[in-house]
Amino acid sequence: MCTTPPPPFGFTRSSRLPEKMGKKLRWSEFRSFAIGFIVGCLLVSMTYLSMFKNDMDLLSNFLKSSAWPSSAAAPANQSLALLLPKLSERTSLMAVERKRRALCDLSAYRTDVCDIHGDVRIVGEGSSTVLVVSPSGENQSFEIKPYARKADHVVVRRVPTVHVHSLTPHRDAPPPCVVTHDVPGVVFATTGYCGNIFHDISDLLLPLFQTTRRFRGRVQLLAVKNETWWLYKYRHIIAKLSDFPVINYDYDDRVHCFRHAIVGLRADNDLTIDASKSAEGVTMVDFVAFLRTAYSLPHARPSGGGSGRRPRLLFISRGGSRRFVNLDEVVPVAEEVGFEVVIAEPSFMDVAAFAETVNSCDVMVGVHGAGLTNMVFLPTGAVLIQVLPLAKLDWIAANYYAKPAMGMQLKYLQYDILEEESTLIDHYPRDHAVFKDPDAIHKQGWQTMGQIYLVEQNVRLRKDRFRGVLEQARELLEQ
Repeated sequence: MCTTPPPPFGFTRSSRLPEKMGKKLRWSEFRSFAIGFIVGCLLVSMTYLSMFKNDMDLLSNFLKSSAWPSSAAAPANQSLALLLPKLSERTSLMAVERKRRALCDLSAYRTDVCDIHGDVRIVGEGSSTVLVVSPSGENQSFEIKPYARKADHVVVRRVPTVHVHSLTPHRDAPPPCVVTHDVPGVVFATTGYCGNIFHDISDLLLPLFQTTRRFRGRVQLLAVKNETWWLYKYRHIIAKLSDFPVINYDYDDRVHCFRHAIVGLRADNDLTIDASKSAEGVTMVDFVAFLRTAYSLPHARPSGGGSGRRPRLLFISRGGSRRFVNLDEVVPVAEEVGFEVVIAEPSFMDVAAFAETVNSCDVMVGVHGAGLTNMVFLPTGAVLIQVLPLAKLDWIAANYYAKPAMGMQLKYLQYDILEEESTLIDHYPRDHAVFKDPDAIHKQGWQTMGQIYLVEQNVRLRKDRFRGVLEQARELLEQ
């Protein structure tokens, strides 16, 4: 703001003026000039402030809240002097707001996401670049791994980087649009741990659902590191997420233009949606209902027990490790409890067929492992029984399957096997660390632990002991 300037040309009030100009008249003119200069400076300042409505509101609110008597106006120079700190604070807030409008949010633990509105131009085939024309002239640049497990430094090495840059119109010439879309675009990677159903759901399909749900199919997907077999495997789900064919981002040399684009996928914990972070309050119950729609699965609720037929119980069969080795002995026990028993092994590619099998059942039993992820196809209110082998995997069992199952409104039971129910007793003496000190095995690293507990181990259920958990499952269905 302006302050009172000194008299022009170095004169002071006591300076000697030429006598012919008249000393009294000359000082009066100078005083008028000084007052006029101050008033003009204030007018210029107020004109500047009037260009910014928010700052004018700030001025008004400040003057209203000041302690000046209602009968007297505050001296202009005092008001403006007091306003200076407020305007400085306002400037700081505006700077923070500009920072909040960053193109990308890197704050989440699992994934980085750029949610961009404006003139967005996506260039693929060797470039992997998303350009944003920035009217404000702000330069921003990010490198995004569009896969929902960024903290896993091993897997993200395999995920291509998408470069997100802002362009300034007066300086940069954006590439011309070849294809202009009237729906939002979402860039994601079909790579990482894809092929393992746990990661297929947790790292890709669930985050895709969370990110695109609000668009109700009116969204264009662009796949980086496009695994065409993976898109075919989950074609039923992809077709429900988007009304349009997926663009193979790596081999499409056209410039695709959008008014709204998202790079990366939103994700919470594994097989979990945090409804408090969802704009629509979406939950895991909504996700499993969506999957039933995608695969045309008929059972939203368990249909056994009270419908004149015996409830169906599915044992998930595994072809490799962690198999049930004595199902021929256990199945008759389950039938005695009152179940119709189904034994099935998941198909790697035919997800639809196995989803239909799971959905027809009221109880699913499986040894801890990725196959339990098929619980997403169970009817809401069905029972999941996780058989936990020797390995001290309680935390993983709880966070990867128990808590997610309850988030899907399934009823959960856990069966912890005894040493005698593990086939490891056929290979190691009973006083070995495998039985007596699992922590020591874990400290040898994932490879050693996995080889012993996850590869070498199968399960031999004790019939009399397992009957108890089957009876509990039957009771839960009847509640």
